[in-house]
Amino acid sequence: MSLQTDLIHLFKEIPFTTRSSAELLKSLDFFQAREDDILLVSYPKSGTHWLAEIMKLLFPSKVTLTSPIEFGDVSRLEELDNISSRRIIPTHLNYHMLPDSFKAKKCKVIYIIRNPKDTAVSLFHYYKDNPNLPTIDSWNNFFDMYLRGQVVCGSWCDHILSWEENRNEMGPLFLFYESMKKDPITAVRKISTYLGININDNEIQEICKKTSFSEMKNNVETDKNSDPNHTVCSLTANRKLIFRKGAVGDWKSYFTSKQNKLFDELYNTRMEANILAKHIHFED
Repeated sequence: MSLQTDLIHLFKEIPFTTRSSAELLKSLDFFQAREDDILLVSYPKSGTHWLAEIMKLLFPSKVTLTSPIEFGDVSRLEELDNISSRRIIPTHLNYHMLPDSFKAKKCKVIYIIRNPKDTAVSLFHYYKDNPNLPTIDSWNNFFDMYLRGQVVCGSWCDHILSWEENRNEMGPLFLFYESMKKDPITAVRKISTYLGININDNEIQEICKKTSFSEMKNNVETDKNSDPNHTVCSLTANRKLIFRKGAVGDWKSYFTSKQNKLFDELYNTRMEANILAKHIHFED
């Protein structure tokens, strides 16, 4: 990896891009959540944009989908505070970094989980294509970084464990990327039930159609009027970088046998007792 240290900084020992300023991250402790806030949480490249599109269709005009709470500088908090409608707030923050006011007010949380092998491959390509991230020399180098938690937002295991271990504090709805791909209708129904939204089967099917991967990718590629400053990704304002394949099992084209063994050893050690890990699938 090139030494582009001006693109990455550490905050509480976790790597962040400079698009999440240190001043903003420090100021999050003072953020005032509202009881009706909805958090969309994920590790990077796990499907947050997809989930956000579903939410936009569930709430066509009653709420404001913001850019991530950790995206920008300290003026970000004032911008969020000035939003008068109900807020849907995406974030890649782990549970321990989340502002305490969200926890105190028991805000609704939807956490989307993608299997960590496909996440690694997707994040590798994101590093390659994103000028806001350091240049990656090879998949092998990136794999070593990912295994050590030296990529943006740190360790995948640490992130998911922080939320699973505190699941009783906020009662999040955990969704699994692979299950959503196989049965989006059930996923949308779970989301609507969790949020108390009344929606019929025809409306659910229409939402699933509009939020299919091919439909969303096409919309991004043909949309010339999108606001580059409004994105649900804190790593870039370029929405075209968000979509690549969206496939399940793509990791098998990248992981060597040795890498797969190394990853499985770490994963099994860290996630052995994790309830959520039992629902994660690595095959198509």
